[in-house]
Amino acid sequence: MATKQIIKPAKSAPAVGPYNHAVRTGDLLFCAGQIPLDPATGNLVPGDIKAQTERVLENIKAILDDQGLTFANVVKSTVFLTNLADFAGMNELYAKYFTAEFPARSTIQVAALPRGASVEIEVIAHF
Repeated sequence: MATKQIIKPAKSAPAVGPYNHAVRTGDLLFCAGQIPLDPATGNLVPGDIKAQTERVLENIKAILDDQGLTFANVVKSTVFLTNLADFAGMNELYAKYFTAEFPARSTIQVAALPRGASVEIEVIAHF
């Protein structure tokens, strides 16, 4: 049976609840959903969906970097938006980070996200 390793990157903002940034088991890394928190302040970044999406993807990048991975290792992502009208703006930034091959993805509209965020993204990566 594969062991479970808790991942808490030093360059990440503190978790806003009782969870870990990521968990590695075997050859898979399960990343918790990331919202647009500035790691330096722990506050939500101001701005539109593009600014928030970029911060979310930078937060994911910090987790991947911590484990020696890149966005090319991501096999599945789930995007949560509070407004599907923001889909195009989110997608524009998303495509800049996933440049090799795109992972499988689901996009879901939700009623609300923690701290009033407009976007949250979670990923699963393979070592």
